Amino acid sequence: MPELPEVETVCRGLNRLTLGQILQGGEVLHPSTLAYPLSVAAFQQALTGLQFQAWQRRGKYLLGQLINPKGQSASVLGIHLRMTGQLLWVNQAEMRTPHTRLCFPCQSGQELRFIDIRTFGRIWYVLPGESIESVITGLKRLGPEPFSPDFSPAYLQSRLGRSQRPLKTALLDQGLVAGLGNIYADEVLFQSGILPTRTGSQLQAKYWPLLHQTILQVLETAIAAGGTTFSNFLDPTGINGNYGGQAWVYGRKGETCRVCDTPIERIKLAGRSSHFCPTCQR
Repeated sequence: MPELPEVETVCRGLNRLTLGQILQGGEVLHPSTLAYPLSVAAFQQALTGLQFQAWQRRGKYLLGQLINPKGQSASVLGIHLRMTGQLLWVNQAEMRTPHTRLCFPCQSGQELRFIDIRTFGRIWYVLPGESIESVITGLKRLGPEPFSPDFSPAYLQSRLGRSQRPLKTALLDQGLVAGLGNIYADEVLFQSGILPTRTGSQLQAKYWPLLHQTILQVLETAIAAGGTTFSNFLDPTGINGNYGGQAWVYGRKGETCRVCDTPIERIKLAGRSSHFCPTCQR
């Protein structure tokens, strides 16, 4: 599943490519992709003539602000890529892949395509005047953004300092911190020297600033690399993410640790794989 760095990469690409583009509607090829409104006809009619104004990321959600150039009323296009979703900015004449689920054609002759092999991705259209969180209800459950002032060493300690959950499991909780996922939680714990099975209640006070700083550093590094492509992630121009080639532990079971040459191990925690070095992490 695309995580914060991948979604941020897509968000920056959309801000670079789509702003000012005027929509000719929305073509729904797979109706279950459209989470709201349920009427495909209403969705297509509502989008016609609207203009992309800006994109932002909240956790793993993309939120595109649309305006009516005549009336300036604002609406929002919400997108969650889930496991295999891609947003590609292409020429309308380019042949569509079999997994194209929804298209946003523009007057320029370009279109934004939502491609999703597993069909778990969802798209919402929030009408002017509607509350975004009342439509995209998953936003209500998100914790603070990692780069926000609300996310701090003190916050982590207050939330996890007495926790009996494995730290790897806790870091995947979107109510704790928005956007962190399986890949980067593994990377964070390795670079912090903490075993994924260790609980918050077992951490000494000195580890909370380290864990906080490492989360920020790992995410910044991954964003700079354009995210990670292990299977099908692409940016809006079709470019792979480059972080995977420099990952310390994720996806490297059986390979030697880049620090100590110990083979990387993998275990399951709460149904999710966790990669770690048994020597470097304690």
